[in-house]
Amino acid sequence: MIAALLLSFAVIFVAELGDKSQLMAMMFALRYRWWVVLTAILAATTAVHVLSVAIGHYLGAALPTHLLGLLAGAMFVFFGLWTLRGDSLSDEEASRAQRATAPAFFVVTSAFMLAELGDKTMLATITLAADNNWLGVWIGSTIGMVAADALAILVGAVAGKHLPERFIQIAAAALFVLFGAFMVIENVFPAAPVLLVVGCALAIVAVLGAILRALPERLRPPALRSARQEPAHVSEPVSPGSTGVRD
Repeated sequence: MIAALLLSFAVIFVAELGDKSQLMAMMFALRYRWWVVLTAILAATTAVHVLSVAIGHYLGAALPTHLLGLLAGAMFVFFGLWTLRGDSLSDEEASRAQRATAPAFFVVTSAFMLAELGDKTMLATITLAADNNWLGVWIGSTIGMVAADALAILVGAVAGKHLPERFIQIAAAALFVLFGAFMVIENVFPAAPVLLVVGCALAIVAVLGAILRALPERLRPPALRSARQEPAHVSEPVSPGSTGVRD
């Protein structure tokens, strides 16, 4: 079991470096509290790897992943467009607390579960479980993925202090659409070279962005509207009886 745990940890940790899941962890860390993101990743990874280990242990690597990959890709594109729509912030304090607890947890958990369905990490876990102790593979693969994503969360949390919310929102949407387009193209054309798939996914993001920018101002998603559309902040309150005109 110890050998399977160490092997799985090393394989999954290396596989996650530079993977879309790590980029997602960094993106979510820019928007939500780090402990919420890390807890959600742990929950999603535990659930997906339970499924992966079960399949690898009982059925080997006989999982049709193309349909799952297509579904996950389509959902990522949907998440990207939803991100551009933005959150409702009518009550700042209430919405901050709400967005940082339950809603954030479920958004991150569902996103990571979709990302891992049919992903190389899931396939690697299935393959490892087919030839090694299933419990060791489950624990090792889960720890390996959480450790890799924790590094991304650390980077995202530090970078988030220096980036404006609007930029974060647009970048998050672009990454979601990029991941989704990549997954759809990869599953529709499994024999296509990786560089070609990446290029096509980037082209889709660019075209979609150009289409959204070309829309009239009132029809654009809130994140793509001009800054002048946002309400101005009043620097100083005007006292009762004052005309508001400087002397």
